[in-house]
Amino acid sequence: MELTVKDLCQDYKFKVLAGKEGLDSVIEIPQVSRPGVELAGLFDFYESLRIQVLGSKEVTFLGWITEEEQETRVDMLFKGKPPVFIFSLNGEVPDIFIRKGNKYNIPVLKAKKTSSELISSLFQYLNSKISERLSLHGTLVDISGVGVLIRGKSGLGKSEVALELVRRGHQLVADDRVDCYQKAIGTVVGEAPDLLKEYLEIRGIGILNVVKLFGAKAYKENKKVMLIVELEQWDPKKDYDRLGIDDETMHLFDTEVSVVRIPVSPGRNIASLVEVAAMNSRLKFLGTDSAKEFVDKIDSHIKQKKKVK
Repeated sequence: MELTVKDLCQDYKFKVLAGKEGLDSVIEIPQVSRPGVELAGLFDFYESLRIQVLGSKEVTFLGWITEEEQETRVDMLFKGKPPVFIFSLNGEVPDIFIRKGNKYNIPVLKAKKTSSELISSLFQYLNSKISERLSLHGTLVDISGVGVLIRGKSGLGKSEVALELVRRGHQLVADDRVDCYQKAIGTVVGEAPDLLKEYLEIRGIGILNVVKLFGAKAYKENKKVMLIVELEQWDPKKDYDRLGIDDETMHLFDTEVSVVRIPVSPGRNIASLVEVAAMNSRLKFLGTDSAKEFVDKIDSHIKQKKKVK
């Protein structure tokens, strides 16, 4: 997804102070830099392709150096051709940045957030907009706070399971195609493509808009993927895990996500099984592992019997 400085301005309501001709510049790197070291004269590590954020510290330091040093160092900042310079709420914009912004056609913007608030917000925003994306076939549902990605071959009933879960008060995030990106290591977020937002496809019925059917509470824009449920056709020859001891994971970007496999056969209430799998996963996040507790009790019982003998 291409993100321009103009898009950034519109989303954040930044005030454009200079360099309006550069508003169509594309932001390619989802990271932010504070050029304090560069203002001190060290450009060996200048990350010029990043968004440059300046606050009161940078502006104060700029006032301590001579006008000649200001001219040289600020000029070098602009010659690196960053996409944009953003001054935070607590950073007054020096005239030299206005002048250089218009000279090099690089936007100089003013924000309404403090430096720390702005950088934190931009980090999440940029990751959601231009981070590497992975499209997965499946259905993503928020089940009591647990983001569950339901996968499996076509015709196994993924969408039907999602419909039943929505009827029970849970939230649909995406159906058929889930676009995922890594917000941070350990956090993979999934969402629906723009065309598929709020829609659920049910064979025999057609396309359903869950918001219009069940209300706004039935849909969520995005959700962290915390559990993957793989639906598969029941195979009587396969030895399925009956205790839940085996921990299977799936690698998404740099993150390992837990996987639960649920065999599908006539008479099994798959929606209930997925719901319970999510609740059990939540318990594990909180430090309670029912399967391990059960095995520990069995081991303890066997040891006690051996002592009696």
